[in-house]
Amino acid sequence: MSIQSLIHNSVYSIPTTFNKPDPAGPIKRTYALHNNKMVIVRHPEMDFYNNNSHKVIAINTHIGRRPIAAFGNSDGDMHMLEYVSKGKGARLSMLIHHTDKKREWAYDRQSEIGKLDKGLDKAAENKWGIVDMRKDWKVIYPEPIKPN
Repeated sequence: MSIQSLIHNSVYSIPTTFNKPDPAGPIKRTYALHNNKMVIVRHPEMDFYNNNSHKVIAINTHIGRRPIAAFGNSDGDMHMLEYVSKGKGARLSMLIHHTDKKREWAYDRQSEIGKLDKGLDKAAENKWGIVDMRKDWKVIYPEPIKPN
């Protein structure tokens, strides 16, 4: 059992069977007869677009319950953050605001890449935390660890 599976199982009570995402990602599959055998056929197209409200469906499909924490960085994550924050009990929903174009990226309301516009407005309304990369992160990309 991997350390990730162990943590998911012991800390979050997520059964180990839910911790094995398909390395091929969310691609379309069908069950079909091929060479006299029933097989799962993978198709060169996405099964669903994992963004906006579809992200909530994907989360439920993979872990089978509402998470207690979520982190997003674009308007495409608003549904996921809302889904998490509207659950019962203690919840954590955070937006990572990309504000450091010198060390990484900067995007929000007026950017040509990424879009974080409505999410910034909803954050205050829904009491989501906002992490400002330029102000809050000392390091964005750590130096690689060199072998001895």
